[in-house]
Amino acid sequence: MPNVVSLRIESTDGAARAGSLSTPHGSVATPAFMPVATQASVKALTSDEVGALGAEMVLANTYHLMLRPGADVMRQLGSLHGFMRWPGPILTDSGGYQIYSLGHRVDVTDEAVAFRSHLDGSLHVLSPERAVAVQEALGADVIMALDHLTPQPADRAADEAALARTLHWAARCREAKRRDDQALFGIVQGGLHLDLRKRAIRALEQIGFPGYGIGGLSVGESKADMYEMLTNLHAILPQDRPRYLMGVGSPEDLLEAIGNGVDLFDCVLPTRLARHGALFVPTGRVNIRKAAYRTQETPVDPTCDCPTCAHYSAAYLHHLCRSEELLYHRLATLHNLRFIFRLLEDARTAIMEQRFADFKERFLAAYTPASEEVRVEQRRKWQARRDSKSKKG
Repeated sequence: MPNVVSLRIESTDGAARAGSLSTPHGSVATPAFMPVATQASVKALTSDEVGALGAEMVLANTYHLMLRPGADVMRQLGSLHGFMRWPGPILTDSGGYQIYSLGHRVDVTDEAVAFRSHLDGSLHVLSPERAVAVQEALGADVIMALDHLTPQPADRAADEAALARTLHWAARCREAKRRDDQALFGIVQGGLHLDLRKRAIRALEQIGFPGYGIGGLSVGESKADMYEMLTNLHAILPQDRPRYLMGVGSPEDLLEAIGNGVDLFDCVLPTRLARHGALFVPTGRVNIRKAAYRTQETPVDPTCDCPTCAHYSAAYLHHLCRSEELLYHRLATLHNLRFIFRLLEDARTAIMEQRFADFKERFLAAYTPASEEVRVEQRRKWQARRDSKSKKG
């Protein structure tokens, strides 16, 4: 039986590639960014609005939807597509990221993951078999094998143990899969050890998957280490299968990954930054809360074609943000997501026209990313909040 999800490469420019991902709910032009609809909703937006911004595929969170409304409710109501009124392709993660993000709430063994719900403290066990069953109830086009990722940098023993568990779980997920109208992707783990990553790819090829997630990056390592690993992985991942870099969404990282042959991305970063006052513009991130925007009558980005920049001034966004008005969340999210979609649309065009390297160089010459120190401090604060919530739970 042919793969229900497949990638057709239409053009390459160096390692960068532009293609079309075929799914039961339509085709997706790649490279593509999937906004995160954690609880069957991209925060602050309707599904129609998300599509109008340029999204062709979205990601939903298995862990959260398993807890609420629950797999049984989803089986009764039908697939996520009808539930959230999203007609296009959907990818669901496996719940593996929560092993990393829930901290003290999680107990991991080779058999399964046990965790306490962040909602009511109830105990739940997520095995590879249950991860597949829940995702089959959700009805996504692409579902992910349960995996175990480790914060980076980690010692080799920890990465090796997590990889062994990931591969064991991948085989069990493949065996548990029942629906023929969904594609199950395996996930490449191995930390910053290239030989472990090679071991992972060989094992996943033997099990047999129509696509590959690249996991365990952007979880504490330096950008230089992440970029080096992406460069190395390009040469050893199967060329004819879609590649999905999990949890990466800053503009500079997206372009670097595209330049190393990645096809799909997801990340909460654009929407999370928007809600906290950080907006993308061609020169980098701006903090709309700053006094400099108090009287700016022009849009925050005059070059942007999003609904926010078409109708509202930076001064208005500044006012809404400082006043903590809910409308700010909508307008800022519209802007940041459109910035990312337009970036990938332009990257795809550049690949098709054999000028990606020049496009990337020009963009990065104008764009100043958040500093490494700021990025590390933000992650430290996020981890501290996560650990504090876990302990209270």
